[in-house]
Amino acid sequence: MNETPSQDSMTIKRIDPSLYNADLAPLKPEDRTWGAFEIFNVWSNDIQSLFGYTLAASLFLTYGLNGWAVMAAIILAGVIVMFLVNLTGKPSVKYGIPFPVMVRASMGVRGANLPAMLRAIVGIFWYGVQTYFASTAMTLLLAALFGGGDGATFLGLSSLAWISFIIVWLFQIAIFWAGIERIKHFLNWAGPLVYLVMIALMVIVWVKAGSELLPAIDTIFSGGEADTTTHPVGAFMAIVGTMVAYFAAVVINFGDFTRFVKTERQMKLGNLLGLPLNVAFFSFIALIITAGTLVLFGEALTNPSDIVERVDALPLTIVAALTFFAATVGINLVANFIPPAYDLANLFPGKISFKMGGLITAIIAFFVGALWVSVISQIGVPGFVNALGAIVAPFYGIIVVDYYLIKRQHLNMQALFSAEPDAAYYYTQGWNTRALMAFGGAAIFSLSTVLVPALASLNGYGWLMGAGLGGLFYFILMRPFKAAPRYAGQKAS
Repeated sequence: MNETPSQDSMTIKRIDPSLYNADLAPLKPEDRTWGAFEIFNVWSNDIQSLFGYTLAASLFLTYGLNGWAVMAAIILAGVIVMFLVNLTGKPSVKYGIPFPVMVRASMGVRGANLPAMLRAIVGIFWYGVQTYFASTAMTLLLAALFGGGDGATFLGLSSLAWISFIIVWLFQIAIFWAGIERIKHFLNWAGPLVYLVMIALMVIVWVKAGSELLPAIDTIFSGGEADTTTHPVGAFMAIVGTMVAYFAAVVINFGDFTRFVKTERQMKLGNLLGLPLNVAFFSFIALIITAGTLVLFGEALTNPSDIVERVDALPLTIVAALTFFAATVGINLVANFIPPAYDLANLFPGKISFKMGGLITAIIAFFVGALWVSVISQIGVPGFVNALGAIVAPFYGIIVVDYYLIKRQHLNMQALFSAEPDAAYYYTQGWNTRALMAFGGAAIFSLSTVLVPALASLNGYGWLMGAGLGGLFYFILMRPFKAAPRYAGQKAS
């Protein structure tokens, strides 16, 4: 069942321009250049953003749990996400296809556009928002070097902020337009650099705090900084759910990255290093620095920008601004740029390439980022986008159950690119109505955890529950259509 596809089976013989272009086509093993280090850096860039640091640091302060319990919850979340992405990444390693092509097997060759477009909308929105946040790091740098400007604003942004926003926007396009290899090089550079700077900042704080650091760590580790009556089990599960939800955007479309990996073993090693081990180490750094701020400033600061502002040293400001910039651009490329580029290319393959999909993403996202301060952040749009994210959750369960339990880890590459009525994944007019029913039933539940106040306590694990229900409903509806088991020696088609 895990046989390697033949070269012939991965060459699409009949080109349908409504389903095929060179960017969506199966990537052959000899054309893949990623290994465990590149997958590790996908996660490094995902974790080491400004928001990622703030989240990790605040988890030690918010729930009133013993620090060891918090660390255990963070590591458990990393293990869960590692398990989830090993499942979604494996078929793309095997067949070299991105997420929107992979999902054709379960949703239908036309129905795949539904999850692809929902994922694209979420990605484009957050791409614009993260571009704005990356520009704040650039503004910090320019202000440190050239002064803060005259204070005049347009749409809530100063002239310096506008210059920074446009610089970041163009910089990201330039990296993306240079191709996946340039993106790989940027991620490989940004991930380790951010780690070096964070370790250096930790050492500086440790030295400055001196003998008072360990008592401060003990205060945080004992939950002494928290003001909460949350039950310990509930707090533990809330931390796990929060961390899993943080990575949810990349979990579904992880195949967009693993299609470039040479072997499944390298993918799993990269996920092991990049998730439970990486998350634990980064959280430890965040803990030390946060404890240091408690000693140095009398309060626990969880926002790196606030720490740099308090220190008020030009060299540190310059280094920190560049680091925050690299970290935020890194997560933006991983979570919010590459996925919509593939998803838009899947919509009109004959007209939209991967690069063109990225350019469309960037143009729409420009207006999202430009209007973030003055309009979007004021009207509750993020709640709408979070609701879309919850709706996408059932597709994870559908994809995994379809590949492992219904298709038995075997896909027909020719059928994934065929709109012929008798093709395996054409279903009904290109849509798998049973998959739509499974999606609809599960989406109602996962969406209700976001919108219904009575279910607000489930919001942290709404994504996991929605994914589980999507898979369960799909399995029940599709069980009569399970493929026969495949045995070693059978010819792959």
